[in-house]
Amino acid sequence: MQQPDPHHTIPGNLAPHIPADLYRQLDGRQVVIIQPPAPTRSVGKWAVPLAIGFAGTAGALGLVAAAVAVFDYAVRTAALIGSTTGPIGLGLSLKLFGSKNK
Repeated sequence: MQQPDPHHTIPGNLAPHIPADLYRQLDGRQVVIIQPPAPTRSVGKWAVPLAIGFAGTAGALGLVAAAVAVFDYAVRTAALIGSTTGPIGLGLSLKLFGSKNK
């Protein structure tokens, strides 16, 4: 394999996608490579769907947090009522607040 002469270089940048055998077929002829500009994406194309997604996610998290808070409140209330009117609490209430005329 022959190394190219470092003093005989081609000015400019070579496109990296030209296969080596095609480059060798050119045999020193000049080639114009046209590369289209990279596609530009405006901020609005991705920012609007992203904002809608974040808003939906925040809304869903808010609903879950509200449901957990209501469930927690219901459990604490049931535990409080159950602890105050349990069998012992009910027996004491009847004894304390029962009729005095026996």
